[in-house]
Amino acid sequence: MIVRPHPNLLNVLLALKGSIARRIALRAVMVTLLAAVIVLIESLHPDYFAKVSATPFTLLGLSLSIFMSFRNNACYDRWYEARKAWGDVITETRSIIRETQVIKDGALRAGILRDLCGFAHALNATLRHQDMREVAQPWLSHLPAADSANFCDKVLQQIGRQCSQASEAGHINEWRYTLMANHLSALSRVVTTCDRIKHTPLPFPYTLLLHRTIYLFCILLPFAMAEPLGWMTPLFMAIVSYTFFGLDAIGNELEDPFGYDENDLPLDALVRVVERDVLDALGVHPLPPLLEPVEFVLT
Repeated sequence: MIVRPHPNLLNVLLALKGSIARRIALRAVMVTLLAAVIVLIESLHPDYFAKVSATPFTLLGLSLSIFMSFRNNACYDRWYEARKAWGDVITETRSIIRETQVIKDGALRAGILRDLCGFAHALNATLRHQDMREVAQPWLSHLPAADSANFCDKVLQQIGRQCSQASEAGHINEWRYTLMANHLSALSRVVTTCDRIKHTPLPFPYTLLLHRTIYLFCILLPFAMAEPLGWMTPLFMAIVSYTFFGLDAIGNELEDPFGYDENDLPLDALVRVVERDVLDALGVHPLPPLLEPVEFVLT
């Protein structure tokens, strides 16, 4: 995720980190060169372009803008929902830390809290196709089987059993046990939410139709612009292609908010927050530092 101060005029013109420009540069340059070739042909054979009207492109551009706005809003909703889900991970973890303060058995409480941290690591690894067992093992009191249908859910079940043991031993009353069970249910909903976002992409026909229409629009528009704009057409097409290709690329990044793109969620930094909360509750100091942005990118 890009973390930087509000850009001034110089940053607006020169900033590349997180701007999507590098990902679309080749396509924008190709469209600009195509526009230059079309203007050259128009200057040599103006009769070929006398009857080309810009009216159809005006209507197509308006429709394309509305469609791109719909798709980008849908992609941003996925990104924001994923961020809220990970906010719930932090909230529910802190709530369980608070509820376990009454547990007198230090080993039992430490097992619950460290398993919570292992859950956060496992969920992060699941979403980024990493080895869940390897990442979570240093934190877990018991490592679930390798063939578990849902590793994260197995960790939550393990925490639930520990909470039940605390209740049976009289460390927590029934009311507090119910609260902790509700917190675990909320974490289970987070897993389902993240799994839904990760494995349910936007319908492919929408994406395919948008890609095709953008390319057709950017390739055909110079034929309508060559006569009225002349050699201003390549500059105009550079701006148009940057806008449309850029919005398309941003939508692609936000559609899967759990990846490693510059604008994806900083999952490692969020897991580090959980780590610090758990270790602080267990009295472990010094705490690992919060992750800081590197060249404006927070991972």
